[in-house]
Amino acid sequence: MTHRYYLSLALPLIFATITVPLLGAVDTAVVGQLPNPAYIGGVAVGTVIFNTMYWLFGFLRVSTSGFAAQSLGAKDPFQSAMAFIRPLCLAIIIGLFFIILQKPILQASLHLLGVQGKIKELCAVYYHIRVWGAPFALMNYVVIGWLLGMAHIKQTVTIQLLMNIFNIIMAVVLVLVFHLNVAGVAFATLSAEIVAFGIGVFILTKNKKLRLNYSWKELASHLSDREPLKKMFIVNRDLFIRTICLLAVFNIFTAKGAAYGELVLAANAILIQIHYIMAYFYDGLANAASILTGKAVGERNKDLYQATVKKAYQWSILFSITIAISFFIGREAIIPLFTVVDEVINLVHQYEWWLVLFPLCACLGLVLYGVFTGATEAGLVRNSMIGSILIFLAVLFPATYFWGNHGLWFAFIMFSLFRSILLVLYMPKLSQRLAFMKEE
Repeated sequence: MTHRYYLSLALPLIFATITVPLLGAVDTAVVGQLPNPAYIGGVAVGTVIFNTMYWLFGFLRVSTSGFAAQSLGAKDPFQSAMAFIRPLCLAIIIGLFFIILQKPILQASLHLLGVQGKIKELCAVYYHIRVWGAPFALMNYVVIGWLLGMAHIKQTVTIQLLMNIFNIIMAVVLVLVFHLNVAGVAFATLSAEIVAFGIGVFILTKNKKLRLNYSWKELASHLSDREPLKKMFIVNRDLFIRTICLLAVFNIFTAKGAAYGELVLAANAILIQIHYIMAYFYDGLANAASILTGKAVGERNKDLYQATVKKAYQWSILFSITIAISFFIGREAIIPLFTVVDEVINLVHQYEWWLVLFPLCACLGLVLYGVFTGATEAGLVRNSMIGSILIFLAVLFPATYFWGNHGLWFAFIMFSLFRSILLVLYMPKLSQRLAFMKEE
């Protein structure tokens, strides 16, 4: 497996996934053109709530991709179909629960985040519009996860690009042309999620690898097969715990930043959006590693697995250096794109140096994650995240006591660093768990 082949998977996925954080970045940038920083805060807090809701169930994409890739490697069309149907049913159920429980979810979220005043009011407007897209957002996870696992890169890119470009255009038009402010941003995202699902369904109907020409009785009977169902729930459970830890860090970060006032909250929101853009550059590398690892497991191909791991290390390090240098050089031009408020811009410049460190510390954790999920060995990912959040909490309180918001960013960087360190340390254990690695 060559560098060219690895990048042929990774680069299109980077191009597509980089538009995902651009949604939040554009939302922040669009409302940042308004004179009141409360608009940035309202969208930032609303985004945190939906990140919490959706990221908690991000395993629907990740585990679907892993199981689909393994079925591809094993050349088992029936299991490919089941790898799609099982999580799709789960996505529908979870999405409907979000709609039914929307009021208590919002109330609990605002209470936990300690949001008050104008930001609370604007966040509620944003939330009550976007929540109706929950079933579509989660079903999109399954559609994209399955297409990724089956190595249908072109179709995956098409769905993500069309969804995100549509969202960006709608946000700009509804906010800056029709002056709908926060409601315009929310309507743009809701409509994009619905449109994306429609595109995904159309693509799946044309896909020859998704064979659903089995009887409904046969499909229904295999939905509850004990072993594959148990494996799916174990992987999803571990990824769910991993995501809880990740979201706890971001929510604590946002709540702590909010305690420093509206201006610091707005500055942190801008920096976090830039951080998301950086992180999603690695997502394409991780997805490529997941596809190839899953295929290697399905084929029991030791050489493919080892080549995939090697490429994951090499390209994650190269990307981290490139991203850090690019941000360092372009930071003076990048920051004003997000807001016209001088006080916020000045604050962002005070903390921007932490983002130069972020890619250097986080790269291996963000990319090797794809190797573990492709192998559907999520327990090790769970353990690494639990260890990292313990480091974050241990550093957070003394650091913020002495250094304020700088201490908050230091704790976050330490969390990112230990995500990388722990996954690297777990790599030998992953190789031990993969039975084909023991074969000579």
